[in-house]
Amino acid sequence: MRFGSFVFPVSHHPETDSAVIDSALDEILLAEQIGMHSVWLTEHHFDGAAAHADPLVLGAAVAASTRRVKIGFAVVELAFHHPVRLAVQTSLLDNLSHGRLIVGTGRGSAYNHYEYLGFGITMEDGLARLDEAEQLLVKAWTGEDLHHRGEHWDVEFPRLRPRPYQQPYPPLIRACISEASAIKMAEIGRPVMIGIQTPDTLQARLERYRAAMLDSGFSEPQTEATLDQCWASRDLFVADSHGEALEIAQAGFERERTHFRRARELYNPGGFPPPDPNRPVPAGESLEHSFILGTPTQVAEQVAAMRDIGVRNLMLKLNTGEMDTRQVQKSMRLFGEKVMPHFAQS
Repeated sequence: MRFGSFVFPVSHHPETDSAVIDSALDEILLAEQIGMHSVWLTEHHFDGAAAHADPLVLGAAVAASTRRVKIGFAVVELAFHHPVRLAVQTSLLDNLSHGRLIVGTGRGSAYNHYEYLGFGITMEDGLARLDEAEQLLVKAWTGEDLHHRGEHWDVEFPRLRPRPYQQPYPPLIRACISEASAIKMAEIGRPVMIGIQTPDTLQARLERYRAAMLDSGFSEPQTEATLDQCWASRDLFVADSHGEALEIAQAGFERERTHFRRARELYNPGGFPPPDPNRPVPAGESLEHSFILGTPTQVAEQVAAMRDIGVRNLMLKLNTGEMDTRQVQKSMRLFGEKVMPHFAQS
């Protein structure tokens, strides 16, 4: 299995933004030190959900301060970027990192209307632009004498400079909330990131993704290679005892969920409706399904269970809800020293 650090540094107050960003950079350096495959940088605006806000700028800092770890986006919110400008920035970052970039894309938040309004568009606009934005991004990376006439963009230019370091372009992966979105990506052979799901749902989604690729005419080797680039998500906390891990994880998880809910209530037009008591709690809002936690032995067992349902790459949020930096770094070291050696990486 491969393990990546999902860098999602929540800052609960504007006064702590700088310290949280510094802490996130320290955690990124430690992720490389303990041998993690990748660090995944997210994008959110205006609410402190991601203290750094901009994964491209943070990615440049990571490229300058690391040597081995892959730099992924989980995700760059395509709705807020001109695709040609994004092609230039990602191509430069791929060169700065000497080919360590993985470009994860998505429309953006499914709940934070205020993020879209801040960039002068609506959530519906963001969804409508997504496919064309990805198409133009790839054309910009690869094209010569490019002329693009689309629904949302009308551009022409001779060629992109610099060209991406990785040829023909960096790995491109889509974040998919729904099964239908994942199947759509399977039909074109694009790897996906799958958010937190119950084990049964996750296993079924991976199996259906595989079947959809095969049904779309991809060979068994092509399907296996693409599945080998798909990622699933969990939060992680490792401690000397299960009780300690549970206490720290629960406190951070509750802080984070409260932060997200309050921001939506405050900033979304019309607020944010309360959860429907007649519908089950989404897996991502359940501590039980969100976290892998416990002692190193317990965590290794839970990781093995993920592997056994078909997960090959696990994206782990190592700091949930602005946890104490020392506790997070201890958890990371325990994971690196006592869990990761049980799982072969490449």
